[in-house]
Amino acid sequence: MFGSSRGTNEYARIGIETGVEAATPHRLIVMLYDGGIQACMLAIKHIENGDIEAKGLALSKAIMIIESGLRLSLDKKVGGNIAKSLDDLYGYMSNKLYIANIKNNTEPVKEVLKFLLDLRGAWEEIGQKIPKAA
Repeated sequence: MFGSSRGTNEYARIGIETGVEAATPHRLIVMLYDGGIQACMLAIKHIENGDIEAKGLALSKAIMIIESGLRLSLDKKVGGNIAKSLDDLYGYMSNKLYIANIKNNTEPVKEVLKFLLDLRGAWEEIGQKIPKAA
């Protein structure tokens, strides 16, 4: 009715970029969780609707966020056992998403979604305990 959604997409992209530029390292992790959650929710919807191409794109995005965002942000020297456990969990989650893509199955995606929601909640709770910069 009003033309393409290109303007809306550009507006959203600028909003995300602005949010990233102003975010603390802690907030960036929460944003990665948000992106992974959104991608998983879309993948479930696309699997249920039989949209194979969109499913593949959504799962690829979720895997990229987990591998290139969350997993690569881990500092295993400083983080010790917690970082090692998260690294293992992120690997498990990526594998589950690969399986979901191959088998066109929502159950592995729902499992990963639960992990992402739980981890995001924990990061939010931690963020509330971090003193705000003056």
